[in-house]
Amino acid sequence: MTTLAPPLSTSSPALRIGPHAVQPPVVLAPMAGITNAPFRTLCREFSGGKGLFVSEMITTRALVERNEKTMQLIHFDESETPRSIQLYGVDPVTVGKAVRMIVDEDLADHIDLNFGCPVPKVTRKGGGSALPYKRPLLRAILNEAVSNAGALPVTMKMRKGIDDDHITYLDAGRIAVDEGVTAIALHGRTAAQHYGGTADWDAIARLKEHVPEIPVLGNGDIWSADDALRMVRETGCDGVVVGRGCLGRPWLFGDLVGAFEGTGTYATPTLKEVAVVMRRHAELLGEWIGDEARGVIDFRKHVAWYLKGFSVGSEMRKKLAITSSLAELDALLAELDLDQPWPVGADGPRGRTSGNNRVVLPEGWLKDPYDCAGVSADAELGTSGG
Repeated sequence: MTTLAPPLSTSSPALRIGPHAVQPPVVLAPMAGITNAPFRTLCREFSGGKGLFVSEMITTRALVERNEKTMQLIHFDESETPRSIQLYGVDPVTVGKAVRMIVDEDLADHIDLNFGCPVPKVTRKGGGSALPYKRPLLRAILNEAVSNAGALPVTMKMRKGIDDDHITYLDAGRIAVDEGVTAIALHGRTAAQHYGGTADWDAIARLKEHVPEIPVLGNGDIWSADDALRMVRETGCDGVVVGRGCLGRPWLFGDLVGAFEGTGTYATPTLKEVAVVMRRHAELLGEWIGDEARGVIDFRKHVAWYLKGFSVGSEMRKKLAITSSLAELDALLAELDLDQPWPVGADGPRGRTSGNNRVVLPEGWLKDPYDCAGVSADAELGTSGG
């Protein structure tokens, strides 16, 4: 890929997740339906194997019950190290069982806990970004996870809170330290914001000051390697977690390595080079799923992200979004003006941007942050991923 070399450099902060050194301090955010094994492979290849790449969300109930889809989602390629699983759960006992299963069966090297998901199917059960409001429940889940993890490091990802009137991240951070969590990632938005507005990087700085005992990673509005460097400089965080910024741009992880290591080489691929990555992504999905057509169909959601900024007509975009075979995808990609250079302004926001949403919560959830009587194992989701 063609590269530019901006005059950038930084002294990369040391980041350790338990026994694992993460250099540069860059983590792929777990994203449902996105960060499966094929996408992690692409990102890892562009980074030269540097960084930490987390699986999409795995529900603890589905794992314990050995749900077929879930067992596929926790498969790691032999080249993936450390193997990183993100777990979601609302029942401490089920979470503890899932963690013990991971340890006993050597399924991963690192466990991350999801307390940041804002989608209704999760928050209406009291999970994700809704859960830290119930302080005793958060403590119980973290205690079960850490006590069953043995030598495996346990981290957590969270948001600022449910909304501006129910901010939880500082309390949650202190509970995490008390219960032996290894590191915390903070998305600088509330659940109500979803992905709208601007991420509050000042909150990341406040959390870092509040829990100096463990690493704090910042998440939110990292669209380029420059953004990642700026977040570290402005907040003092120990590393960055990149989510929507890498959608349709797995080579961003190569940019991040260059930025943190001081080489400052940034990818500016032509449309021909982007098309090569698109084709490989679709092929990897088919191999992973075990069915070419299903792989290409799963790839469809990535098309608009890859083509953002390029001059591709609406009819061609529609055709690419309904492909169902590699041959069909190849034929359509060959029709594009592949000599197009990397478009100016293509580095901006991508993915979901909606905000100011009403957070769907269990009835009476906000009445008392210390009353957890309404939460039971029945609230556990039975499936994983997107």
